[in-house]
Amino acid sequence: MTEIPLPMVPAAKFKKHILICTNERSEGDSRRSCGRCGGHELRMRLLALIQEHGLKGQVRANKTHCLDVCELGPAIVIYPDNLWYVGITPADLDAIFAQSILADNYIPEQVATDATWERLRQLRAKA
Repeated sequence: MTEIPLPMVPAAKFKKHILICTNERSEGDSRRSCGRCGGHELRMRLLALIQEHGLKGQVRANKTHCLDVCELGPAIVIYPDNLWYVGITPADLDAIFAQSILADNYIPEQVATDATWERLRQLRAKA
């Protein structure tokens, strides 16, 4: 009888993977555009922080299209921790990077919670 091997356990290529919304909507769109309200600047700052801390190859920052939280402002998601930060600015990134990338923690006042998603539902209900 031939033995069937167990599936291989996937190995992560990066310790942390950061997705930054840089989606750009047309000028007349009723929803905000993360690309136009800071998404590109967030990505550039994150790339600089990764370089400064010698984490290239361990931490990856990728731009992405819509993360579907546009009403809440520029958004980043950090995996594998599933941390969502919305409505952030480049000034917020040093603290977010220190806590969520370097210290494997999060900033309770800034990370998205159930209340954040409820606020998003309410905003969409009004639209």
